[in-house]
Amino acid sequence: MHEFTYRDRPLIPVYARNKPKRFQDRTANELTQAIIQFFRLQGGIAERINSMGRQVDNTKTYTDPITGARRSIGSVEWVRGTSTEGTADISATVFGLSVKVEVKIGNDRQSDAQKQYQKRIEQAGGIYIIARSFDGFLHEFFRAIDQLM
Repeated sequence: MHEFTYRDRPLIPVYARNKPKRFQDRTANELTQAIIQFFRLQGGIAERINSMGRQVDNTKTYTDPITGARRSIGSVEWVRGTSTEGTADISATVFGLSVKVEVKIGNDRQSDAQKQYQKRIEQAGGIYIIARSFDGFLHEFFRAIDQLM
């Protein structure tokens, strides 16, 4: 790889050359990034969907004027996100097709809301894939494409 780049671009110093990115699929984050990059390399667009919501910290810290001790009052609460319940981890459009990918690593399983979301996507003509590994994702993606042809 370095020899080809060097011959092709002799004026670029070694320290300034791009190193190829190696994708892994051991964690959900790694697998998600690899799948998003795959869609982009195919000329599509893909994005990670964050459906977790957010944490709101309603605690107040004050110093007790008599003892000098610091105290916290209030609570931390979780505010639900505004995305569709059960939405997939990745939303992509490639070859004119809507593709949703749910990333599951290890013993992670689909929730009932995710199963309902999958059903709605497939009824609408979209492709829904559960990805446990990058190879498994590729197999399911191309199988779905073949079924449409």
